[in-house]
Amino acid sequence: MATYLLLGSFTDQGIRNVKDTTKRAEVVRSMGKKVGVTVKDLYWTLGQYDVAAILDAADEDAATSLALSIGAQGNVRTQLLRAFTEKEIGPILAGMAKPARGQK
Repeated sequence: MATYLLLGSFTDQGIRNVKDTTKRAEVVRSMGKKVGVTVKDLYWTLGQYDVAAILDAADEDAATSLALSIGAQGNVRTQLLRAFTEKEIGPILAGMAKPARGQK
């Protein structure tokens, strides 16, 4: 399973109906299950983004499908980020290409 961070900003529609946001959270969890994504945690935030979720997904396609499904509801605009644990990023960093001798 891969981990993703989903960030969301309320649309005009979403903020007009903000009192329903916890109900919408349950809908998001249900939509996630349908596409094979587990919504591990969901937070309401202050600042640039209004909501943040931590997702476990089998692959990028599943995570993207959920993000698009959420956006299609019209309440939030989403941004999806792939997140790597220290254990996952280690081999990626080890495989980085080294510059040719004399290049920086």
